[in-house]
Amino acid sequence: MAAARSAERRRTRARRGEGDKLRTEILAAAERLLAQTSDESAVSVRAVADAVGVTAPSIYLHFADKDELLVAVCERNFGELSFEVERAASRAADPAEVLRLAMMAYARFGLEHPEQYRILFMRKAAPETEEAEHERLRNSSGFNFVLAAVVDCMEAGIMRRDDPFLAAVALWSVVHGVTSLLISKPAFPWPPLEQFLDYTVRAHLKGVRP
Repeated sequence: MAAARSAERRRTRARRGEGDKLRTEILAAAERLLAQTSDESAVSVRAVADAVGVTAPSIYLHFADKDELLVAVCERNFGELSFEVERAASRAADPAEVLRLAMMAYARFGLEHPEQYRILFMRKAAPETEEAEHERLRNSSGFNFVLAAVVDCMEAGIMRRDDPFLAAVALWSVVHGVTSLLISKPAFPWPPLEQFLDYTVRAHLKGVRP
């Protein structure tokens, strides 16, 4: 109780219209804790509340539970993924090279943010509607850009004409498999990263040629 009163004294009550500001501060604090610890179990609601200078109930005004908070943190971080994928792909004009560079950028980004990647793509999803889950995955993975690149490859005759969605999901699954294995089994004697990613993506693209 004393701790709660102390936290309230450290921060004055938010004025009307400042709710969004507090939400942003909560997300930033949780993101810092996740980056510092590289362990989602260390990012508790109490720890985030202490970092922001509020009580735990203030966190629950913005997030239903810890899982919802962590997913929001990771999605904010992975909002950069689509940008990184498109920036990497912009170095090429050939549709197949665009797709290869995009997939390699995806894997590198996941490896640079392993705990966030694990939370978003390697654990059971929180209960939500099917439509919301589909939209979350598309937005968090750069999938829509990959799908457009697959369509370009098919129209250019580089990939055999087929269901673009099926082809994009297959390619995404391949690169996700590589990324998740590298994150979960770091002690395995993997080949050099760039060589491994390049070989994997090229081998898959070769298999779907006309």
